[in-house]
Amino acid sequence: MTFLAISFIAGVLTVLAPCILPLLPVVVGSSVSGRSKVTPYIVVASLAVSTILFTFLLKASTAFIMVPPEFWTYLSGGILLLFGLTLVFPELWERIPGMAKFSIRSNKLLGAGHLKNSVLGDVLVGAALGPVFSSCSPTYFVILASVLPASFFLGTLYLLAYTLGLGIVLLCIALLGEKFSSRLSGFSDPRSKFKRGLGVLFVVLGIFIAMGYEKKLETALLNSGFLDVTKLETILLQKTSVPDSDIVTSTGGIPYKEIVRPGGFVNTNDQPITLADYVGKKVILLDVMTYSCINCQRTFPYAVAWYEKYKDSGLIIIGIHTPEFAFEKNKKNVEEAMKKFGITFPVVLDNDYGTWNAYGNNYWPRKYLIDIHGNVVYDHIGEGGYEETEIEIRTALDERAKLLEESASIDPETPLAVSTIPKVTLSAQSPETYLGSARNEFLGNGIPRKSGTQNFTASTSASAQPNTLFLGGTWNITDEYATSVKDSKIIYHYKAGDVYLVMSADTAAEMEVWQDGVLVTDAAGADVNTEGVVRIQESRLYKLIHNSTPGEHILELRIRGEGAEVYAFTFG
Repeated sequence: MTFLAISFIAGVLTVLAPCILPLLPVVVGSSVSGRSKVTPYIVVASLAVSTILFTFLLKASTAFIMVPPEFWTYLSGGILLLFGLTLVFPELWERIPGMAKFSIRSNKLLGAGHLKNSVLGDVLVGAALGPVFSSCSPTYFVILASVLPASFFLGTLYLLAYTLGLGIVLLCIALLGEKFSSRLSGFSDPRSKFKRGLGVLFVVLGIFIAMGYEKKLETALLNSGFLDVTKLETILLQKTSVPDSDIVTSTGGIPYKEIVRPGGFVNTNDQPITLADYVGKKVILLDVMTYSCINCQRTFPYAVAWYEKYKDSGLIIIGIHTPEFAFEKNKKNVEEAMKKFGITFPVVLDNDYGTWNAYGNNYWPRKYLIDIHGNVVYDHIGEGGYEETEIEIRTALDERAKLLEESASIDPETPLAVSTIPKVTLSAQSPETYLGSARNEFLGNGIPRKSGTQNFTASTSASAQPNTLFLGGTWNITDEYATSVKDSKIIYHYKAGDVYLVMSADTAAEMEVWQDGVLVTDAAGADVNTEGVVRIQESRLYKLIHNSTPGEHILELRIRGEGAEVYAFTFG
């Protein structure tokens, strides 16, 4: 019953969230239009139904895991934009085939023939806002990720309580707008200045949502500390989820933040987990990573060693897998990668960057150590610092043992787990280099930041310009990657010991690897065969070059055929 009440309160508080405030004019504006007394009820009811259906849609099919989060943003913004245009230019609606007859029938059913087009418009506005309103409450995502999978009945009950709280407050706001509009005149005329002004408001907000400015405003408000009602909600959740709340007291550090909007779970038998499951019981190491990142891959052996050595002493490691590329959202890909790297601790798919943003993170990899009290007591960015990190883990485990009065403690003379792992010397002086138009700043020929099919000529200057990407042949450039089309090649003058390249292909593709004018042999990376060819089948990072001594070299990659998707170079 406690969580039922929290779900209702969360729905109420959601209306005050920074991501909702910019959208309230849409709800108010729909009511202020003065069409009918039932307008506020239609808009809010449609929004509530849309929120519930959207939730079940996400849980019903794993196919939607590959749908980018931006799709729902564009869809909602697009509906509001189109609806706004019909208010600014009423004749647009009348020109849609069949709409005139549809409107007449709707008007007859409502007994209000002069209220043309309004019912469908109200439903569309409410439905468009459902997915947007759903993304502003941590309680909503606990229901989505944890309660629904365990109990459909309870999950549905809590979802209804959340939607009820949200709907009641929105209805009150909408009715105030409707009451205000009843004192004014001229609003019912579809060609009035007010209706057109309202249409402009819808157009602006539609663009605002579709372009992501709503999220930027939300981030700015949260960073300023203004109206961050999610903090109160998170506190309520933590107090409800942690049985031993008397143990969870502040001893310094920054309070942990719960996992947000998980897209799936690996190594948990598909059972959802939360940090609250472990706070007060274990020491938690959050490992923010993504499987195609070479910097992350080099930290995996250390995380595996820590987990094996300290899991029986109260350590739990939870991987937060935040994808850099779309193919890393695929649960099957992540599962195969975790198996390949020997990772058996729980991994959470952070496909829409919910937890990443909650911690204000900007780096792969990053590790947050959370003590028995639920406070982040250590934070490490990037590679290295392994001995320091392990010492911090031991310190937190010792505190846990004393607090829980456990006899087990770690002998300070015991060798560190990291002492058995060979050290990696990093010598790269070439930067991470992307081929997708969103980030191909090091492109030396063609047109940087341009998407679409382009023909490239790799000039002789390619070998003279270090850290500059030159393409040859025909490529189809997208935001994330470049796809080989015909006679495609890559030339890159780099300075490093190792070369890695993130690639994918719908069907198997092959790439010849040349260094300094010859097919690689002794310098071939682990993914290159004895003939100097790499076969691209999986969506992952490929190891192309391993020089015994770091230095400057000219790399040339010749792709056989078409269909190779090339994302980004990294160096070591």
